[in-house]
Amino acid sequence: MQTEALPPDETGLSRAAAILSAGGLVAFPTETVYGLGADARSDFAVARIFDAKGRPRFNPLIVHVTDLATACKYAHFSETATALATRFWPGPLTLVLPLRDGCGLSPLVTAGLATVAIRVPAHPLARALLGRFNGPLAAPSANPSGKVSPTRAAHVATGLTGRIEAILDGGPSSVGLESTILGLAGEPTLLRPGGIATEALEAALGHPLSRYENAQKPNAPGQLASHYAPDAPIRLNVTQPETGETWVGFGPCKGAALTLSATANLIEAAANLFDTLRRADALAGPKGRIAFAPIPETGLGRAINDRLKRAAAPRD
Repeated sequence: MQTEALPPDETGLSRAAAILSAGGLVAFPTETVYGLGADARSDFAVARIFDAKGRPRFNPLIVHVTDLATACKYAHFSETATALATRFWPGPLTLVLPLRDGCGLSPLVTAGLATVAIRVPAHPLARALLGRFNGPLAAPSANPSGKVSPTRAAHVATGLTGRIEAILDGGPSSVGLESTILGLAGEPTLLRPGGIATEALEAALGHPLSRYENAQKPNAPGQLASHYAPDAPIRLNVTQPETGETWVGFGPCKGAALTLSATANLIEAAANLFDTLRRADALAGPKGRIAFAPIPETGLGRAINDRLKRAAAPRD
């Protein structure tokens, strides 16, 4: 398959929408990472996502829609869910909610669960594509399953050229981390930390969040124990690298080959994470290792550490 590179203009949007309407796959930018989009109502199109990524079918997908009113067509919104959506959408927050019967989504999207993960992206090109396509898009990250997430069109091309129809180039992702996933089918539960800080959600709710951790039984994307993995093995919380390690710093780290943020800015570090991980992997080479300096477990640091722990987990 020849993978088209589409420009971020009316021509590119029209071509992308036509491909999606025909059951094809288009990678497109969001503020978090690039997503691999397919018509969420088509079993065939959604099945192709799993095939292109090599993604296990038990791992559910996120549905992207244009606004809250559209989201209500596919999920049941409680008062709490509506309040959070009103406050944080468009933006990097995914809500997992009870699925509406007969809503028309492919059961492959939900992995057979009675809930659906749904969000309204903030990236202007993603919103323009959703408007042009005029339907829900299932869109996991646009990379081979388990590998480093893409924050640039070039990252998508490296992993999926020849496996998808097109890549809509919208430049680098501004947030750089996948969305925070919040379960609201029962007690509010943090299913995956991400681009919205946990503290912000807890402040909005007025109480701490429960946590869900069961890598063997994911009920939302991004919960597998080994995920976001480069080829080189990773060591975390390293203040003194060993011989043969490519050291990635955070804040003042004399001698670090790369840094997530020289000024210890967590927003900058989040935006740089996946691109830096790819660069460190290239520097490490086939026999090297990657070492990351400690990242504080606050704000977006929780999401950064979550991704790094999964990237460093034992590989299957």
